[in-house]
Amino acid sequence: MKNNETPPEKPAAAAWWHPDRFEDRADALVRRADMVKSVREFFDRRGYVEVDTPALQLSPGMEPHLTAFETALGEPNGDRQPVYLHTSPEFAMKKLLAAGMQRIFQLARVFRDGERSPRHHPEFTMLEWYQTGAGWRDIAEEAAEFVRAACGPVVQRGDVSCDLSQPWEFLSVQDAFARHAGIDLLATADDPLNPDTDMLCMFADGLGIRTADTDTWEDIFFRIYLDRIEPQLGVGAATVLHSYPAALAALARLSPEDVRVSDRFEIFICGLELANGYGELTDATEQRRRFAVMTAQRIAEGRAPYPVDEDFLAALENGIPDCAGIALGFDRLVMLAAGADRIEDVLWAPVVNPDV
Repeated sequence: MKNNETPPEKPAAAAWWHPDRFEDRADALVRRADMVKSVREFFDRRGYVEVDTPALQLSPGMEPHLTAFETALGEPNGDRQPVYLHTSPEFAMKKLLAAGMQRIFQLARVFRDGERSPRHHPEFTMLEWYQTGAGWRDIAEEAAEFVRAACGPVVQRGDVSCDLSQPWEFLSVQDAFARHAGIDLLATADDPLNPDTDMLCMFADGLGIRTADTDTWEDIFFRIYLDRIEPQLGVGAATVLHSYPAALAALARLSPEDVRVSDRFEIFICGLELANGYGELTDATEQRRRFAVMTAQRIAEGRAPYPVDEDFLAALENGIPDCAGIALGFDRLVMLAAGADRIEDVLWAPVVNPDV
């Protein structure tokens, strides 16, 4: 090509609806439709009621690392009230538990700004369910039954396969750090409200994992976790990673057996995080304290704080029975069942520019 010649334009990628491109996704999308049916059949057999809560909420969720979509709700008198698209239906579903519901599930569209990767999408589907009178292990075992029913005996992601028919491994976070990183994690978290950042930093340095002076205990935890722990989970057999340190309890209650850890668990298949579940926190005072911590974390990271859902706290004060619940990424489940590499491959109509 001569210096004064215009380079040829790169051919534009076909839109998601283009027949050539849609044909490549058709089998996965038909599988998705079949799995939606299997969700309702599974929970109907177990006496669950399907609920449908609104996506527009006064508080989208309080997790410090999530960014919600904000809009404004117009009233007939001309006033406009800030509202958000929810990042999870959790608060609304727990209010239904406070109202007297006992077994509920929902296939909810949820929204998280700034999330796009082969495993993330700004709008995706969350399968969430709750049962009163249940503990976290009850829900984890029920999730195992559901995943086997929905996916069949074996799934594969890239070169990694997982035999779902084999007994699932229940592995504590403490044991996972000891096995894969040689770290006594709870030695750094004897005081859940003030974990030992310096000690965990020393452990990370010994593994050759970089840290910074501004890192918190949680920052270093996740650096080690992502580098050494997560890639090992759900390989060959599914893993239920449980008993997260109390500092990472989120909306889970502390364990009655050991207050250094919480009744929080996550499910991993083929190295992919599929679900996050809790033995639910029902103490309104403790929940308000945790919301304050989350708000402080958001502000420290330069993120705008979100309003606290006072109606949710009122529901806790009114009384929610002991219960457990789980949020499962339905699109990721379809990816595993269909052998898809990207989340866009299992979405009927991906949100704007799926090639990013």
